[in-house]
Amino acid sequence: MAALLAMATVLPVSTAGADTEVITTQTITWTPCEEEPAAECGKLSVPIDWSKPDGAKVDIAVARRKATDAAARIGSLVINPGGPGGSGVEAVYGAPGSYTEELQRRFDIVGFDPRGVGRSNPVICSASVYNRMPHTVMRSQADFDAWNAFTKELHADCRARTGPLYDHVDSVDVARDLDALRAALGEKKLTYYGISYGTLIGQMYAELFPDRVRALGLDSNMDHSLGVAGFLATEAMAIEDAFDQFVGWCEQDTSCVLHGRDIRAIWKDLREKARRGELKYPSTGQTMTELQVIYNAALGTEGPAWRLLSEVINWLNGGPPPEWVPPLSGRQPVEGDVAHLPTAVLCQDYNLQMRSYSEYAALMRVSNQLAPDTRYHPYPIDDLPICMNYPTTNTPHALRYTGDAPLLLGNSLHDPATPWIWSANAARQLGSKAVLLTYEGWGHRIYGKDKCQTDIFDEYLISLKVPPHGTRCAVGTAEESVLRQQAPSQTWPTGSNHWAAGPVAAWPLS
Repeated sequence: MAALLAMATVLPVSTAGADTEVITTQTITWTPCEEEPAAECGKLSVPIDWSKPDGAKVDIAVARRKATDAAARIGSLVINPGGPGGSGVEAVYGAPGSYTEELQRRFDIVGFDPRGVGRSNPVICSASVYNRMPHTVMRSQADFDAWNAFTKELHADCRARTGPLYDHVDSVDVARDLDALRAALGEKKLTYYGISYGTLIGQMYAELFPDRVRALGLDSNMDHSLGVAGFLATEAMAIEDAFDQFVGWCEQDTSCVLHGRDIRAIWKDLREKARRGELKYPSTGQTMTELQVIYNAALGTEGPAWRLLSEVINWLNGGPPPEWVPPLSGRQPVEGDVAHLPTAVLCQDYNLQMRSYSEYAALMRVSNQLAPDTRYHPYPIDDLPICMNYPTTNTPHALRYTGDAPLLLGNSLHDPATPWIWSANAARQLGSKAVLLTYEGWGHRIYGKDKCQTDIFDEYLISLKVPPHGTRCAVGTAEESVLRQQAPSQTWPTGSNHWAAGPVAAWPLS
């Protein structure tokens, strides 16, 4: 692993720039949110191009829930649920089920839709163009040539539809917006909790504004130092490991509907049928691609939702439908006039360019070798071709943090979306002030899964106390978990926001 990362990691490049002050501190006008009157909504105006602070502006949608105990209030806790494309406004709507009562008592919970997302001038394209997107798994030079031509048309269309913001949606731009939000909230220093892709926003903030950090709780981290080879390889290993964990559970637990059967053989047969165009999605009759089959391995291990995953595999193999039938995974044609394209954020943050089909095929061969059951990770493979002919503006680089405030990073050992090694690598880059907390369990996002890590995050955000380096949290019992919204056997993430964290859920061990 160390050798792989050494080969795949990009050399440090400074993108932080000057630690500039917000030109004008704004006051946000708060009114009850139309969709959730218990929360307050407002807008923050920021430059589209931060190098031209007096130029055109974009409005950032913001929401908050006030601290439940005004006398105990510390300040504002800004949150981001990931994505790219996740809505921080909607994360505030769902905050009572996602954060402990103590955290809600001590902080105003504040979220925002990052530029290019949701209510903040979303990146949009013509549906008529978007719906002509070729299949994202390429198998020939002709496929590569088709993508090369299509992306030129796609990006020109999206740029025309979205406007000048289309070229200014990377996480450095969002981090500057975050600092403007901090100032508008009246906070001298930022307290932030970011999940998944939201950790990249926090990492960029730490680089740009090290002296304005009060606390950064970064849960399930991105690794911005990776080039395309390292990105795809570590993702392939992560989903294969998560699938192995699922198979191990199913082999031991009689509640798994596939218990006692050769799960890997069934899974391989489903993949091969889909590859030949012979597998139909039972609820709709649509022909499934192999990519759509593999998506189930990723979505079913994020909670994780092992019991549901076993039921879905059994259903695809001719068995009865699960109690909750997920929609067909992967990108689908959109209805209406426009399609949203949050992948633009990923393309600007990571250099995922490919020079030829032979380079792409070589990357796929490595993933296939690293992941014999799952073959590759569907999230980056589904996004990769879209980034062709689109410049990376936030050059991948090793992180640099020069501040004094301690930072807390966390990750599960068996995370299918953001591998544990990403958090370990990010913590190493950030230096001695960064402490990595390891949850010895499964799934994506560790806050709320067990009392151990939830208490540690709460204590850090409230009291600025970090645990010793090397701290690990063992898997507890269901009774010890603190946030239980829904049983994971009933649902799993269904959106197209890949590196996002959905509702907190229990893991089905019994």
